[in-house]
Amino acid sequence: MSEKSQIYKRSIKKVRTPEINHISSQHQNSFILEQGFFEEHDPFLLLAEDWFQKGSFDDHPHRGIETVTYVIKGRLEHYDNASGSKEELVAGDAQWMTAGRGVIHNEDPAEGEIVHSLQLWVNLPAADKMTTPRYQNLRGADMPVREEEGAVIRVFSGSSGNVHSATQNVVPVTMLEMTLEPGATVKQQLPGSHSGFLYVLEGEGEFGSERTKGSKRQVLTLSREDGTESSELELTAVTKLRVMLYAGEPLNEPIAARGPFVMNTEEQIRQAYSDYRNGKFV
Repeated sequence: MSEKSQIYKRSIKKVRTPEINHISSQHQNSFILEQGFFEEHDPFLLLAEDWFQKGSFDDHPHRGIETVTYVIKGRLEHYDNASGSKEELVAGDAQWMTAGRGVIHNEDPAEGEIVHSLQLWVNLPAADKMTTPRYQNLRGADMPVREEEGAVIRVFSGSSGNVHSATQNVVPVTMLEMTLEPGATVKQQLPGSHSGFLYVLEGEGEFGSERTKGSKRQVLTLSREDGTESSELELTAVTKLRVMLYAGEPLNEPIAARGPFVMNTEEQIRQAYSDYRNGKFV
C-alpha cells in the first residue's frame, strides 16, 4: 500500500503453538513469544505463561523494561522494594510495573493457590531506561469494557472503538482481552506502525484479512506494512473465543539483554549487575 490515507487490513503472517515446560512439581511455563526474536516483536521482549504455586520464584531484580502481569486464575501476592508494600492481584487483575532504573520484587501465589498468569515484558526506550519505577494496578472490576453484539472487549491499555484505558504508557501499547460468542465478528483499529500478536486462551476463531484459523494456545503474529497510518484487524469466533491482543510501537533501538536486565549496550548490562550487587536498587 502506498497511500497513507488507506486503512491497511491486517493478516496473520505466522501461527505457532508454544511448548509447555515442566520447571518443577510446582511450576510449569510456556514462552508465547519465541525468545531472542526481538526485532520481530519490538517493542515486546517476552510473553510468558505460567502455572505456579507459592515458592516458585525468589526475589529478583529488573532494569530497563516494563512487566505487565495478568492474572487469569488464582490470587497473586506482589512485593517490591521500591514501595515496601504488598499488593494482591486476583483473577481479572493486572499490574503494569515500570522497572526503569531498577526494582527488586517478587510475585508469589497465595497459600494453597495455583496461579495461571501471563507476563509481558515491554522494552523501554534508551531515554527512559533509568526512569523512576512506577506501579499501576489495573483492577478487573474497574476495567474499561467495549461491548458489541456477541462480544465483550476488556481494555487494559490503549483503546478499542470509543473505549479508552487510563493506563499510562511509556511506549504506546494496546492490550485487550476479547471474548466472542460463536459467529460474532469484531474489528479492531490499530496504528499502522504498530507490531502485534494474538494469543488464544480459549476456543477457535478466524483472524485477519485471510481468515487464518487459530485455536487454544496458539500465537498469531500480525502482518505490518511500513508507511501506513491506520490498520484494522478483523476477528470472527468459530466457537466461543477468548483471545488476548497485544500491539505496540517499535523502538528500533539496539538491545542488550541478559537475565532480568534489558539495556542498549553490554556496558550498561555490566553496570546493572554491578549496581544490583552493590545495593543500588533501592
